[in-house]
Amino acid sequence: MDPFADTLQQLREAFSSGRTRPAEFRAAQLNGLSCFLRENKQLLQEALAQDLHKAAFHSDISELILCQNEVDLALRNLHTWMKDEPAAKNLITQLDSAFIRKEPFGLVLILSPWNYPLNLSLVPLMGALAAGNCVVLKPSEMSKCTERVLAEVLPGYLDQSSPDLGRIINEKHCQRLRDLLSCGRVVIGGQSDESDLYIAPTVLVDVQETEPVMQEEIFGPILPIVNVRSLDQAIDFINRREKPLALYAFSKSSQVVNQMLDRTSSGNFAGNEGFTYLTLTSLPFSGVGKSGMGRYHGKFSFDTFSHHRACLLSHSGLEMLNNIRYPPYSDCRQKLLTWALGSHSCTLL
Repeated sequence: MDPFADTLQQLREAFSSGRTRPAEFRAAQLNGLSCFLRENKQLLQEALAQDLHKAAFHSDISELILCQNEVDLALRNLHTWMKDEPAAKNLITQLDSAFIRKEPFGLVLILSPWNYPLNLSLVPLMGALAAGNCVVLKPSEMSKCTERVLAEVLPGYLDQSSPDLGRIINEKHCQRLRDLLSCGRVVIGGQSDESDLYIAPTVLVDVQETEPVMQEEIFGPILPIVNVRSLDQAIDFINRREKPLALYAFSKSSQVVNQMLDRTSSGNFAGNEGFTYLTLTSLPFSGVGKSGMGRYHGKFSFDTFSHHRACLLSHSGLEMLNNIRYPPYSDCRQKLLTWALGSHSCTLL
């Protein structure tokens, strides 16, 4: 028997009841999330320090402040995001009402990684709640302390029909990363402490393309270096593989950075910069192809967890004007319809 079946059924019933759809309910969940961040700042800093040895300053700028900014943005703009979005019309539909309605999907699952265990859990959670969904949140199994805070403390700030957090064993993932240290040759780092789930930032050289570290997503502090003879060879190396989640180009030449941007595809791109784009709620964070789907950050999170429903409403009293659409068709009527459905724009005031 599935131990989560009852919980999932309760969440689906909660969504079906319509309780998560009103703006007031969504705002209440976001306010709860905001209170959780403010009132548990030190607890979260301590958890991140134990999991990842992050200093308080690092935790603030890469996790806590970014999460708070996302929640504040959603609270300021929730009603605007929820409004129907007008859609352009053609001549035939000028007297109708065309719009896009943002509807919640229902019950969504959020799986978060361990490298930014708070940020990458709460930012998508914010979007899912703002969009009116019920949520199953599964934090990373490798960040135990942060996971514990999210599991034991966060639910008290949210409606109990929203979050349900699970736990899975994480030692195998630590072992997987340790195995990757045998690829190539370690020139920096390489130390590990399995009892503390710690692996030092490590640089590998003399790495072969066929080795495991080049065949899977590393998701750890391991950087393999592959030498290439030219920019063209580097670009070809990237394009022969699945599109990456992020691509970073570092060069003193702006032409080199722009060529990397123009001739490759990735979920995100940064030139002469690291993850700073994560601080901008105006930019979507997303993958492409096998690196992921959907987009989040700011309004992008709301949109990702919303079904954009195409709507066209016509007034029954205008049916006489629709006769031109129905047979029998004459040459004149066909020409008029062809012209009305053309790509030229027309606004009826």
